[in-house]
Formats: sequence, C-alpha cells, structure tokens
Amino acid sequence: MIRLALKMLFGDNAKYLMLVAGLFFATFLIVQQASVFCGLMRWTTSTLKNVAAPIYVVEERVEQVNETNPMRDTDVARVRSVAAVRWAMPLFSGLQRVRLADGSFKTIQLLGIDSASLAGAPGRMIEGNLEDLRLPNTVVIDELATTRLSSDPSDPSKKVKIGDQFEINDVEARVVGICEALRSFTGGPYIWTTYERALLYTPGARKMLTAVIAAPVEGMTANQAADEIEKATGLRAFVNEGFGSNPRDRMTAKGEHYGDFNTSTIWWYVKNTGIPISFGTTVVIGFIVGVAISCQTFYAFVLDNLKHLGALKAMGMSNFRLSIMLVFQAFTVGLIGFGLGLLATSGFALGAINNGQPPFYMQWQIPIGAFVAIQVICMLAALMGIIRLSLYEPAMVFRA
Repeated sequence: MIRLALKMLFGDNAKYLMLVAGLFFATFLIVQQASVFCGLMRWTTSTLKNVAAPIYVVEERVEQVNETNPMRDTDVARVRSVAAVRWAMPLFSGLQRVRLADGSFKTIQLLGIDSASLAGAPGRMIEGNLEDLRLPNTVVIDELATTRLSSDPSDPSKKVKIGDQFEINDVEARVVGICEALRSFTGGPYIWTTYERALLYTPGARKMLTAVIAAPVEGMTANQAADEIEKATGLRAFVNEGFGSNPRDRMTAKGEHYGDFNTSTIWWYVKNTGIPISFGTTVVIGFIVGVAISCQTFYAFVLDNLKHLGALKAMGMSNFRLSIMLVFQAFTVGLIGFGLGLLATSGFALGAINNGQPPFYMQWQIPIGAFVAIQVICMLAALMGIIRLSLYEPAMVFRA
C-alpha cells in the first residue's frame, strides 16, 4: 500500500513539484522570519551578555537594559551596604560618537567599568591585555569596531588595530585590546573603558551612573539577593538569567521577585514596538501560502487519481486504508518540502553570519514548530482529499 501511494505521488511530476514548492516557501518564510526575529530580540539584550554580572541594579522606573535613567554615584555604596551583596561595582552605558582620523563620526556603545576589579569586562579577549585598560586614555574595542571605525571599511588592511587612536568627545582614546562581543541593538560597536574615563568621554551631567552590577553572597541565589537590594534601597534589581550556569540562580526564591532582565527587555520591545507584528505577519503569510498552494494542489492530485482510488475501493480496499495512503502521501511531501526549506534557511543563516546581519538566531523550538505547522498544512490538504474520496462511489468507475 505504501509503495503504491509513493508511485502515485511521484508519477504526477507537475503536482508533486508544485506541492513541494509550496511547502518549501512556507517553511523558508516561517523559519527564516522567526529566526531573524529571535536574533533581533537577542540583540536587544546584548549588553547583558557583554557585561556579565548576576544582578543589575537600576533606577526604579527602568524596564529594559537599553533604557538609561541615571542614578547617583552614592547608590553604589547603598547597594554595597546590603548584607546579601558580595560585591557591587558601577557601570556606565551610553551611546557616544567617535571622531575618526578623516573627520567622520561613528556611533558606538560606550561601557565604563570599575578600574580596580574590571567587573563587567568582556569575556573573551582576541588581542591585547585587559589589564592595559588601566593605562591613561585606553579602550578595548570589539571585532565590529575594527571595521566600523576604520577609514575604509572595505579594505581589510585598514582595519583598526592595537595602538590606533581616535577621539571620543574630543578626548583621545587609544586601542589596547580587541574582544569578542555580541552586536548591540543600535548596530554600533561596543567599546570598554574605565568608569572614571567614561565620564570624561561623556558630556557632563549631574547624575551619570547607569547601573550597579552586583553578585550575591555565598549560599544565596541572585533572586534572593535582588529581593534584599530592593527592600533595602528602593532601587530596582534585575537578575541576569543568562549569567550563571547554576539552575538555582534562575529560580525565584519565594515566587515574589519579577526580575529577569533578559525577559523584561524582550517583552518591552514586544509590547512597545511594531517588530513582532511585522515579523508575525510574514510568518502568518507563509502559513497561508502553504495552505493555499498545498490544499489546492493536493485536491487536484486526488481528483486526477480519483478513478484509480475508486478502482481500489471497488476491489475491496476500505476507506480507512485509502485515507492512510493519502495521509502518507501528504506527510511525505511535507517532509521533503520542510527539509528543502530548512536547507535554504541554513544557507541564509550562513550568509547572515558571514556578513554580520541581518541578526539570525535559530532556537531549537523554531524548526520543530515549523515542522508541526507544515504537517498541519499537509494534513488539511489530505483531509480535503479524504472527504472527496469518501463521497466517491465505486460504481462510478464502471460507468461508460
């Protein structure tokens, strides 16, 4: 029965290829758009991954990591005074403009970290020594900055390297290291310096502290420490869920703390921007295209083979077994179309990784969800064929 179903399916080349093409495009649109959306949302939390700290303490009205409501420098001491805190260090984060040697300007994400502990420093250095950041007028840049801040980004020989200089707010900045970092949501490269120097690179204001990064004492989870910080200081404490590998650090101690900064940031963009609607519309369109093409083509395939199916029905094959044949045909086409669509998406991902954009991040749930969606499309198409076949009388095969 299965062999006969495959012979019928592959025997009609035109409709078989049309079915595969429809499911291919549906898979590609669903997986590609969902992955780009996840990549874009991942960019929104890039600061949390580039400045690894278990706890972020921010001004009480802050809802996401890219929102900078400055605090007083004395807030660092207030956080340090909490018994649940092992250490607490200042962090400056803000957009600045870099003046290059040719007079042009580029936007960067400037990070200022504590000069003594270097808490919040990049996790992986590619070139240079992180301790050199304590030298006068020095910065550490990420890989993107090596091309973005060069005089000619298209010429690899003119990439920014260790020892090169540029200006931030008319103050000299000398590169002493190159690190690996996730790209920011604004598209600009990350540049690290000390907290005190970051204040010199930034136009003066009464309050300059962006956040306080902290860690809990031994034996206490990040959520428990965040609760204690909020009670003692009145500031807002978020847990950086992606920081630790200990599952206990990602659990809410008493079910009271709201605090994952990653989730809070992503949901802020979901609720306050049109990004989800834009990508979601494309995913829905991909599903509708798959339904329209597949259902129509598979129904036409069943009509073309109705006499053959009717003959099998007249010879005693039950409706159930014939339905299994149609379901198997639809499943086979869905599997082939999904595989080709996933392969094309992988090629797109390779190009995106090499070019650095668009953002692409395929979580394991995406291909599984796409496979389920494609099979739902195929089962809808098979159901239309089954309904038509069940209404077909075997006696009609013998009519002149």
